[in-house]
Amino acid sequence: MSKLTDVPKRILIGRALRSDRLGETLLPKRIALPVFASDPLSSVAYAPGEVLLVLSIAGVSAYHFSPWIAAAVVVLMFTVVASYRQNVHAYPSGGGDYEVANTNLGPKAGLTVASALLVDYVLTVAVSISSGIENLGSAVPFVVEHKVLSAVVVIVLLTLMNLRGVKESGKLFAIPTYVFVGGVFAMIAWGAYRGLVLDDTMRAPTSAYEIKAEHQGLAGFALVFLLLRAFSSGCAALTGVEAISNGVPAFRKPKSRNAATTLAMMGLLAVTMFCGIIGLALVTKVRMAENPASDLLQGGVPLGSDYVQNPVITQVAEAVFGKGSFFFVLLAAATALVLFLAANTAYNGFPVLGSILAQDRYLPRQLHTRGDRLAFSNGIVLLAGAAMLLVVIYGADSTRLIQLYIVGVFVSFTLSQTGMVRHWNRHLRTEKDPAKRRHMIRSRAINTFGAFFTGLVLVVVLSTKFTHGAWVALLGMVIFYATMTAIRRHYDRVADEIAAPEGPSDDSIRPSRVHSVVLISKIHRPTLRALAYAKLMRSDTLEALSVNVDPAETKALKAEWDRRGIDVPLKVLDSPYREITRPIIEYVKGLRRDSPRDAVSVIIPEYVVGHWYEHLLHNQSALRLKGRLLFTPGVMVTSVPYQLESSEAAKRRARRQQEWNAPGSVRRGPAGPVGPTGSGSSDSAESRSKESGSTAKASKSSKTSQSGSSRSGSGGKPKSGSGEEE
Repeated sequence: MSKLTDVPKRILIGRALRSDRLGETLLPKRIALPVFASDPLSSVAYAPGEVLLVLSIAGVSAYHFSPWIAAAVVVLMFTVVASYRQNVHAYPSGGGDYEVANTNLGPKAGLTVASALLVDYVLTVAVSISSGIENLGSAVPFVVEHKVLSAVVVIVLLTLMNLRGVKESGKLFAIPTYVFVGGVFAMIAWGAYRGLVLDDTMRAPTSAYEIKAEHQGLAGFALVFLLLRAFSSGCAALTGVEAISNGVPAFRKPKSRNAATTLAMMGLLAVTMFCGIIGLALVTKVRMAENPASDLLQGGVPLGSDYVQNPVITQVAEAVFGKGSFFFVLLAAATALVLFLAANTAYNGFPVLGSILAQDRYLPRQLHTRGDRLAFSNGIVLLAGAAMLLVVIYGADSTRLIQLYIVGVFVSFTLSQTGMVRHWNRHLRTEKDPAKRRHMIRSRAINTFGAFFTGLVLVVVLSTKFTHGAWVALLGMVIFYATMTAIRRHYDRVADEIAAPEGPSDDSIRPSRVHSVVLISKIHRPTLRALAYAKLMRSDTLEALSVNVDPAETKALKAEWDRRGIDVPLKVLDSPYREITRPIIEYVKGLRRDSPRDAVSVIIPEYVVGHWYEHLLHNQSALRLKGRLLFTPGVMVTSVPYQLESSEAAKRRARRQQEWNAPGSVRRGPAGPVGPTGSGSSDSAESRSKESGSTAKASKSSKTSQSGSSRSGSGGKPKSGSGEEE
């Protein structure tokens, strides 16, 4: 099986990297910007449209509020960016909002932030991919006709790209991100030149349409509520800002300064593009509606269900550049591509956060493990699976998905900034240096304003979006919180249960006797080897055990046993229902009941085969027995392997593959120093190679495991098969 899966794996994600090459995967600012900021940069492709969609409820007349909403979003963006620049300097280890809240506000606040971020990362992938599919669908009808399938395919491709490693995926994403940013700035500049200098009249393809207002003449509280809802939709432009504070360890040194610079560049680019697109949308008279089939009118007649509403950025590009022009096609393609790649922000944030949570025992420990390409592969795969589920459930509809969006991110914003205020208060109590105190007071003021503003926005988002789908995001946060709490309790309970006591205990007391049982199906070489090994153990009692499922075979076995004069008593268990596992389990439990202080050693002769399909033909009884015996206290399971010729061939194949797929490479955490005495030295590599060879030479030795404390099974690449044939 390893041969069948290893070759495609290498083709798809590349050769495995040693742990001491982790430093080579760190990102310069020019690559870090598209990797970590592609989400907020690309959100300008749909955030302006969401603002206009909400305002259209009150008709075209409400569009004149959009510049004020854009201004509020800009103020919020600069506030959040300034606040997070304090975060990356104070907490450069990569925990981001989770670490800030956990350290300063307590574990419950930290877990709340973690739950919010995990939900937001999953939604980032789902929303970005769905929006990209809709943008691409305006040029390729097949894509929009098969939205769900197309979205799932894109998620799979992005997953494979990220499994190749952060740096490799960053290089792939850099070009389309910069093309998109350059295209938007070119569109804004050319549109401004045409309008202000040439005095051209630019019209969007929807400029001649009328909007049927759902609520005419809104005023007072109703108008305020509508504007707040439009503002909360525009806040989608801020999603992904927190990813940079979570990804500080991926930057090159000086990490904090490079991360802070990237944050500032991202904020400046995002707000400029957002305001530019809003302004051009007003100038070109873009018309958007939540229900375009019925609310958009041409000559007083609804457009009907056949009408496909293009995004704002596409309509503006058509008005500025002209439909079908080179720059229009280039920007449309770059927009669709960068929306797909915007999901990469989540692909870098989710696995890192998952690794930190796994280290803190809130998520399964497998999420803390780095994969072959030094990326957190398990976290990447988990994120992809959750995003695919959302895409399927919501039909890859970005308008429905975006209602779930930004709730989680503003929960994390608010708690993080509140935690930073407490962080500065704690340090100010002990700091005596006047210059440092002035810096801390300024930072505290920034974080205080950030906490207040983002908290206010959180209230607005919850009040305006709760009934439109935000409750689903809150439910997801509750599910994540409860799951992580349960996982932590389990790990804590297991740690307490297996902790080694200071004094003598039942686990350290030597058993009074050892009763060894060798499982026998027929007499052959694996059986004779298992019996010889059992005699070497010098147990207090030793017996061979067989199950009578076929009287003729059992009779032949007894006759052969007597003829050979084997000096080990043979015990046969009757099995009227032709079961093998249950009679053995009941017999072993009976031995334990009769002598609770005795240890029972169950010895199983096994074949070692070299091909996965051969494994299907053997082992099954042994595997079932091992699984059942693991739950029986005081019982040890010993595998005595017998290597067949195919296993020797598998061993030779594995030896040939060692040069390009080192089996001894360390897969967890960052590498140690490289040098004559470091983990990355050639001497160390040579010693690991020798150890690997020693293990291969010792593959014919027995492997013993005690249920409840260690697990049984063969340790090499070849699969181990049962000596009992079925």
